[in-house]
Amino acid sequence: MSLPLAATAAGGLALATLSGAGPASAATTPAPDHIVVVMMENHAYGQIIGSGSAPFINSLATGGALLKASYGITHPSQPNYFAVFSGSTQGITGDSCYQVGFSHAANLASEVIAAGRTWGSYSESLPSEGSTTCSSGKYARKHVPWFGFDNVPTSSAHTFGQFPGDYAKLPSVSFVIPNLCSDMHDCGVSTGDSWLKKNLGGYADWARTHNSVLVVTYDEDDKHSGNHIPTVLYGQPVKAGSSTSTSYNHYDVLHTIEDLAGTGAHAGKSASAQYISGIWN
Repeated sequence: MSLPLAATAAGGLALATLSGAGPASAATTPAPDHIVVVMMENHAYGQIIGSGSAPFINSLATGGALLKASYGITHPSQPNYFAVFSGSTQGITGDSCYQVGFSHAANLASEVIAAGRTWGSYSESLPSEGSTTCSSGKYARKHVPWFGFDNVPTSSAHTFGQFPGDYAKLPSVSFVIPNLCSDMHDCGVSTGDSWLKKNLGGYADWARTHNSVLVVTYDEDDKHSGNHIPTVLYGQPVKAGSSTSTSYNHYDVLHTIEDLAGTGAHAGKSASAQYISGIWN
């Protein structure tokens, strides 16, 4: 289902005042036309940042913004996906396949849609658009939280093959979920980094000149680093070569995406989370 873009989303590097922003938010924030969030798996900050096996991710960090103190919420994987999408783990404590549509809680997709903008997800190895299967080959629903919410259309869950080559046709906000090899869960760092460059490198280049943002983050660390994870942001609104040592977690990332998307709302613990500041043009 496609919804029209809000008029305030149009054009350039215009700044939008967010009346719905929480007390920790800046008074103004960039209004990117497109935000793409990519979720990677199970690696600590020190395993990626500065690693010769991850040249593409490190190039994003150098040319964009690096969060030096970014943290997952918990272990294992699945609750972190719910946290970054809805501001809550929604009672999920493990990786077992959850019931489709078990929650009506507010989430990033429902907020984006309510704000008159567009939402979509692109999952590698998802067998078909809207498929709610628990697993298929290297696809796993445990990395796809939106099917847990009855206020998110299943038709907005696309295969990665449907990721548009014309990036202007992307939804206002979208998540990309690589499969269990491409996200570094089952395969090595270099495999995941190469996948990102091949499949998102074009978007990253385009975002630098088209008022758009790429976020690459991880669900959790390797369970040996205090859940310290890599998170980088890249695109025209992002100050090149910037970094911050402020401590941020998935709720802060969600809060910031909500503000960038102009939702005027914050889901769950995102309402009391921080806006990521000091990295914007």
